[in-house]
Amino acid sequence: MKARLGIAPIAWWNDDLAELSDDVSLEECLRQALVAGYTGMETGRRFPMDMGALGPVLAKYGISVCGGWFSGLLLDGDIEVEKERIAQQLAFFKAAGAPCIVYGETARSIQGVKSAPLATKPKLTEAEIAAYGRMMSDFADWCAGQGMPVSYHHHMAAVIETEAELDLLMQHSSVPLLFDAGHMAFAGGDVMRVIENHHARITHVHTKDIRRPVIDALDRTRESFLDAVVKGAFTVPGDGSLDFEAIVKALAAKGYEGWFVVEAEQDPRVSPPLEMAKKGHAELLRVMAAAGYEVMP
Repeated sequence: MKARLGIAPIAWWNDDLAELSDDVSLEECLRQALVAGYTGMETGRRFPMDMGALGPVLAKYGISVCGGWFSGLLLDGDIEVEKERIAQQLAFFKAAGAPCIVYGETARSIQGVKSAPLATKPKLTEAEIAAYGRMMSDFADWCAGQGMPVSYHHHMAAVIETEAELDLLMQHSSVPLLFDAGHMAFAGGDVMRVIENHHARITHVHTKDIRRPVIDALDRTRESFLDAVVKGAFTVPGDGSLDFEAIVKALAAKGYEGWFVVEAEQDPRVSPPLEMAKKGHAELLRVMAAAGYEVMP
């Protein structure tokens, strides 16, 4: 069983809350990721979308592109328009040799609205999820046909947030799945059951941990997703409440091989990115060994 360890730049630069960002350059971010032991990084707002510019910088630090977010609008949009919107990133990711594009549905999402309480997240009927699933399947098939698959990211404050919503999307679509333990736990789902039910669809993994006391203390009728982030709802493996040894062993038992990406948005003044990156990497190395994975250099 082979695994690769990556990290997302959201620990250094938060795209939704600029105040939760460390004032470091792209090169310094990559240098710190390398020092912490990672071989891949997902893209972020300071990444040039061109391998001619980015390639030499990645090579300098021995880091590869291991994914990256696309803000999809397919729920309320048109598939042809979405093809045009994703085309540049698709071509860039192909040139970079990335494993996938992380598809996040942002239509109707309140994940970036600090004034919108968690309880006001958008909700779809099963019929609406079924129709959406058919559109997502067609879009995912087209992306794969272009040589770059997408992996669907269930996400707090978005239309597919809860375990029940994810179950319906998986039932009514063929789209590959990005499994994010932190988002599923935050949403009240059973992370082990999600792996059991949908392991055949998992093509990418975010190893986001949660601080359970912070999440349990939230007033979801008044506080937003971004409020939760500011309060420290998320952290790296080994610093939070989830049992990543059990999670990784479950994924190994189902045959998952590929990227495990640390993605933990936090206040860098409270949780220094390099320190947290090292802590997450050390914990992942421990649980990978326990699960029988060989971590690839």
